[in-house]
Amino acid sequence: MGAVSTTFMAGVELVRTGKAQPIGSLTQLGTIRLGKRTDNNSPKIKKFVPLADLDDLVFGGWDLFKDNAYQAAAKAGVLSNDDLKKVKPFLSKIKPMKAAFDKEYVKKLDGTYVKKAKNKYELALQIKEDIANFRKTSRATRLVTCWCASTEVFIRPEDVHSTPEKFIEGMKNNHPAIAPSMLYAWASVTSGVPFANGAPNLTVDIPAMQKLALDHNVAVCGKDFKTGQTLIKTVLAPAFKARMLGLDGWYSTNILGNRDGEVLDDPGSFKTKEESKLGALEYILQPQLYPELYSKIHHKVRINYYPPRGDNKEGWDNIDIFGWLNYKMQIKVDFLCRDSILAAPIVLDLVLFLDLAQRAGFRGIQEWLSFYFKSPMTSPELYPEHDLFIQSMKLKNTLRWLMGQDLITHLGQEYYD
Repeated sequence: MGAVSTTFMAGVELVRTGKAQPIGSLTQLGTIRLGKRTDNNSPKIKKFVPLADLDDLVFGGWDLFKDNAYQAAAKAGVLSNDDLKKVKPFLSKIKPMKAAFDKEYVKKLDGTYVKKAKNKYELALQIKEDIANFRKTSRATRLVTCWCASTEVFIRPEDVHSTPEKFIEGMKNNHPAIAPSMLYAWASVTSGVPFANGAPNLTVDIPAMQKLALDHNVAVCGKDFKTGQTLIKTVLAPAFKARMLGLDGWYSTNILGNRDGEVLDDPGSFKTKEESKLGALEYILQPQLYPELYSKIHHKVRINYYPPRGDNKEGWDNIDIFGWLNYKMQIKVDFLCRDSILAAPIVLDLVLFLDLAQRAGFRGIQEWLSFYFKSPMTSPELYPEHDLFIQSMKLKNTLRWLMGQDLITHLGQEYYD
């Protein structure tokens, strides 16, 4: 219940009380074209598919600090005092449940409001109990879990992640490769609750969790919210490839001062984030198909913790490209963004779309939600699609298909027959 979560909750309350607009949310402001261009039929997405209404949303969460959502939002420093004042009564009532915390996975934080148990399996069962209690006390008929917490240290899949049975045995034996986020995912999926992973952690991106999602008919998606610098990267890189412009190097650096920045100041957590941010270019540019253009890219990513910046992250990119006859060119981007302001509408969309997917009988990995992630989950035999425009088309075509409408191919030849 840190910066992203409280900004999301406060924003939903401000929107549904008529004090703000849901800017950045595809589910609330986006439209979807149906039929031919000449039909002029582009309803709002929320009118086209049966999404839950904002008035139907209730909120809960866990945190390793006891602060209620108002106190956490005030400390995060994302929202103005004026906006916080408008939602203080609402946020003050949202109190966290104790977190399952392991300092080995987030070395820069010290949890003071944490669960106790003899092993990770008991911790996971406590989380399951929290989910059941929240369902009862909130009177919610349907739930969605969205991981908005810190980036954990980098780990690779191991045998303990291979099957549900080995994973349970690993939890009982306190296996070191079972991260806290995995406990929340296991508890959610086995409770029939869809799960979105907003961090670059493995979490649900392991065979055991994907098998459980299929077995329990639960929708899952991830990973790592695509908010600032990588959003720009997945816009520019497709443009270079579309025009067959070459790329020598792409240097990206970030400065931020929020809790995310503090956590990423640890090399282990940074490694997890770095892997997520580095992958997009290679998948978009496909150097194996265009070796003369993209086989020798120097791609660097840096993140620096700088407390004065707070939640207002700065992402700076230097891009060295080349064109006709190998003549060199440069592009420089300086994105002075607000991390949680960009992430909050992503959380809203994922909550509403995952709830829709669950009601539609979708289960397992929801690749159509790749639009929202830096490192999209896919079936193991597929490469992930990172191009923002292809991701957008895939998302909207999935909604058309779900509602029995013709898919849009953009061929347009029928207009000229």
